[in-house]
Amino acid sequence: MNTRAFLLAFITILIWGSTFAAIRASLHGGYSPGHLVLVRYLIASGLFVLYALWPGVRFRLPQKKDLIRILLLGWIGISIYHIGITFGEQTISAGTAGMLIGAAPIFTAIIAAVVLKERLGLYGWLGLGIGFMGIILITVGTSGLPFTFSKGAIYMLISVIAAAIFFVFQKPLFSNYKPIELTAYFTWVGTIPFLFFIPNLTQTIQNSTFEAHLSAIYVGVFPAAIAYVTWAIALSLGNASSVASMMYLEPAVAIFVAWIWLKELPSTLSLIGGMIVLSGVIIVNVLGIKRYTLSKKVV
Repeated sequence: MNTRAFLLAFITILIWGSTFAAIRASLHGGYSPGHLVLVRYLIASGLFVLYALWPGVRFRLPQKKDLIRILLLGWIGISIYHIGITFGEQTISAGTAGMLIGAAPIFTAIIAAVVLKERLGLYGWLGLGIGFMGIILITVGTSGLPFTFSKGAIYMLISVIAAAIFFVFQKPLFSNYKPIELTAYFTWVGTIPFLFFIPNLTQTIQNSTFEAHLSAIYVGVFPAAIAYVTWAIALSLGNASSVASMMYLEPAVAIFVAWIWLKELPSTLSLIGGMIVLSGVIIVNVLGIKRYTLSKKVV
């Protein structure tokens, strides 16, 4: 992965890692899961509308041949993904949610290998495996033994699979669209199903706390809008598998932010898992991709 892609992916993960604590803060402050996901994506959609209409900005319309793919990816990567996360965090902590989402690189690498014919090589897969072991340690450290898949965990697993599909199948579209254009299309399309949650929205807003409102605005502006653009740019510049491997850092960020914001203290085992996760990311992005590049040159 080149330096620019790495930096953009890293910035994205820092923002996304803070999302889980912000969602919990909004839920604790009076928002229902449906109303929260609706509010944050109305905000994000509005921001992209303002950008598209900004003087001097040229925003290309989707081509007819891409409409179905854009619709499906918007519903999968935005609608299904965020419904899973938001409803899942009703019953699981922010750190655990971040840890479960951190499994996305495994699914992304597998799908990318089949669909995009991407290869990570031995070191790349070894790094993914090490990162996954770190995820397991974070799981045990956060949830305790025995670890059971609650309803919330099932929601998160659905989100993980949705994210992997979204990351892989959007990549071919970057040859025809700018990352910010694609992100806007996905956001607008993905917001449509959230309109189902409009009933009683005004009452929820009136009864929620000030912190809940600030958190809702934050997740609408930064994770839902800005971070999706930086992630799309990173994907357009790098290998889908290696960029997605950066998500292994997300649980560590999520646990740290939850510790500071929500007083959810991480266990020693979780911290060890976080270090192992970091090791996996380094192996994938330094040894795995480097080795793959060298093998291509030899061939």
